[in-house]
Amino acid sequence: MTKEKIFNVPNLLSFYRLLSFPFILWMVFAGEEKLFAIFLCISLVTDILDGLIARIFRLQTQFGAKLDSLADAGMYVLAFLGIYFFKLEKMEGYVWMLWAFLALLIGGNIFSLLKFGKFPSLHLYSTKIGGYVQGIFFFVLFAWDYSEGLFFAAMFMGFFSLTEELIVLILLSELRPDVKGLMWVLKEKK
Repeated sequence: MTKEKIFNVPNLLSFYRLLSFPFILWMVFAGEEKLFAIFLCISLVTDILDGLIARIFRLQTQFGAKLDSLADAGMYVLAFLGIYFFKLEKMEGYVWMLWAFLALLIGGNIFSLLKFGKFPSLHLYSTKIGGYVQGIFFFVLFAWDYSEGLFFAAMFMGFFSLTEELIVLILLSELRPDVKGLMWVLKEKK
């Protein structure tokens, strides 16, 4: 087994997101909406960059996949807290979708913990696409303003990708990173 090279730019970007988490969290509770928006948007950009750089320069590692998933979870926490504290009134009629999305997200993580003893880092194609759409929604929401069309696109992709992830978790006998999607898992089962 070859040793992974974990000291690379994509992992440093993910690590930045983890390190910035407490600082950005403090901004939420301090009511610093503008600073929160700036640093969350920087984190969203680094999330896009770490994946692109890893794929383009073939710097993908299992450690990086887990680090990225952990940093993504932190960004979701921050984004939802930011919505709750700063933008909730703009989504008044559709807040239930956020709660349903959050319940599905937490439910999938709990299922993975119970079945495999750890959080998933599957990186399904639908999760990547959903993450980009949700990231764009969060970026637009905090950098400019609420867009109902982007919100619905983010929720649709979120529900789709989280449902696919849950089905994949049910079908897998062992947890592994970088599962492409349900179709590939079903092909492996044949």
